Amino acid sequence: MDEHRPAAGHIGLGALHCLFPERLLPVGEVDPEADEDFLRACGAQTVGVIPGLSQGDLAAESCRRLLSADDRPIDVLLHVAGRAPDTLLGSDATKIQHEAKMPARMALTVDGLGCVGSSAAWGLARDLLLADPGRERILVTHGSKPTGRLRVRPPVTVVGDGAFAMTLVRGGRPYLESHALETDGSYHDLFRVDYKRVAWHGWVEECADPARYTFELALESRRRLSGLTERVLQAASVTLQDVKAVLMQNVSVRAFDFYSDLLGVPVHPVCRAMFERYGHLGAMDVVANLDALLKSPDVSTGDRVLVLNNSASAAWSVSLWRV
Repeated sequence: MDEHRPAAGHIGLGALHCLFPERLLPVGEVDPEADEDFLRACGAQTVGVIPGLSQGDLAAESCRRLLSADDRPIDVLLHVAGRAPDTLLGSDATKIQHEAKMPARMALTVDGLGCVGSSAAWGLARDLLLADPGRERILVTHGSKPTGRLRVRPPVTVVGDGAFAMTLVRGGRPYLESHALETDGSYHDLFRVDYKRVAWHGWVEECADPARYTFELALESRRRLSGLTERVLQAASVTLQDVKAVLMQNVSVRAFDFYSDLLGVPVHPVCRAMFERYGHLGAMDVVANLDALLKSPDVSTGDRVLVLNNSASAAWSVSLWRV
């Protein structure tokens, strides 16, 4: 028997499509009034731009491209919410279902977790499949666009455009070997956009306390991700020495160094390469990084990949994938 073969009931990746922009802008041209020191410290070199399409449009297009190769029914569509909905009082999830002409039986949105939404969604997809033997395929999707017209988000990052669609199925590879997620509501209002009194083109993301984000939340993230990593590895009965590669979301080059120091192992360079080219893609980051890693010669069947994910809304997730 193949020791790397998923056991019965293991849930893994069925198919994955990442939609990237063809147009890349030098980061200095994204916002001429942005602070040059912040942009330099951030570390992105270019940012991808897809004009004329909303984040829902991008998600629908990524779904169409994925389903063009396999149009079997989707039991549940999990839309990972973007920074702002395309339509208030509407449903971005069912809009994507409709525009992608998706044979999905149910569509809903995973919201309120920022970048961690993608990790929450693949964990939820696993649970939905395990809970009901009648379900066969869960599709997770997300579109990344900036809030309003500004792409520079001090003190955080620079935002690019993109989208992904991925399916979770029984027996898929890589499979989700272990997964954990935590949130902290005390940071719920650290970032906000005054969207009710200001027209969309004037929306600006405001940080209520930059020092709290830069120092307090960073230290809390160090503690949370350290604990979640230990928990996830223990659940799989492995150690960090058994992990082939570590991935995380793409926020800044300093963050890669910060979390490399946290674990005592380097974050895989594919993360920095993706960030320097496309900027921060919200909840798409870890999916795009995983896709790029799987297409590289750096992992092979049986290897384990640890994926860290956190957000400014104070959510943290660690997932262990087995290739």
